Amino acid sequence: MEWETVVTGKPSYILPTMKEINAIPWNGLTVISTFSGCGGSSLGYKAAGFRVVWANEFIPAAQETYAANFPQTILDKSDIRNIQPEAVLKAIGMASGEIDILDGSPPCASFSTSGKREASWGNVKKYSDTTQRTDDLFFEYARLVDGLQPKVFVAENVSGLIKGTAKGYFKIILARLKECGYNVRAKVLDAKWLGVPQSRKRVIFVGVRNDIDKAPAFPVPLCYYLSLRDAIAQCGEPVEAESDIARYAIGKEWRKLVPGQKSAKYLNLKRTSMDKPCPTVTQTGNIRGAACVLHPLECRRFSIGELKRICGFPNDFVLTGTYSQQWERLGRAVPPPMMAAIATAIRNKVFDT
Repeated sequence: MEWETVVTGKPSYILPTMKEINAIPWNGLTVISTFSGCGGSSLGYKAAGFRVVWANEFIPAAQETYAANFPQTILDKSDIRNIQPEAVLKAIGMASGEIDILDGSPPCASFSTSGKREASWGNVKKYSDTTQRTDDLFFEYARLVDGLQPKVFVAENVSGLIKGTAKGYFKIILARLKECGYNVRAKVLDAKWLGVPQSRKRVIFVGVRNDIDKAPAFPVPLCYYLSLRDAIAQCGEPVEAESDIARYAIGKEWRKLVPGQKSAKYLNLKRTSMDKPCPTVTQTGNIRGAACVLHPLECRRFSIGELKRICGFPNDFVLTGTYSQQWERLGRAVPPPMMAAIATAIRNKVFDT
């Protein structure tokens, strides 16, 4: 079962299983993935019929989850700064210019509208289970684009990249990607208009190599959105004890809010509404007692089963590690249905398959 692009009506929210996704016939196109995380983008490409032949992920906990779900994909665990295009091509048995799509979601915390942004630029700071500088990683991605010369590249980042001071970074990144020999467009897409019951705005860069003479393609937004009720009403997932937040300050604040209201006291605290898409699920919701999106009817965080559905992951997608690590994986991931819609548009309009 492939995620379908439906332009009229509102279908039921039915996610395919991993078995169904793995059974989708190969469309003949290959993808290599960078900054792969737990595999949200990779799963979207697979749902659109692509084959993900190589992936890179630096965070050990994310590597474990990725390997559990994509055993046929070569997983490189190096820091991207140490990856050379020649080594990638040798690993997959291809030559420069033969890869169909190079995908990547360079870590975006430095450009997020939540937090201090500019104060962290140029600094090494905590990132997941490691420490690293993140605001330069887009240029490492561009270095691989230049060296591998894929037919198409797709890159994802937070919408904050085009806001305020970060616009300067955006313009430099865009110019660098064009210098690699590509017709490049960037567009802000919201996952809630692409079949995901979550409002998640992201800047999507699509570049098509100049010699292919095709325009970058983007999906057409749906005419409906899926609500939190569509996502979790029938979930039936047991709630982990550690997800309870009643004893924390945010639990007291939650009781003051009505469903759909955000806290004026805690910036990231939102009591969600059952009848609207969930607000953006961020990786910081994995911290016990931290302000984040909370259940609309019960004083708690979402269960992992509920989060999977909110983020567009199949129920049988394997998430390894603790509750906190699993939340972080989902909070950092590109929702698979969103990437499936992007990949389908590129498949149909650029590759004509």
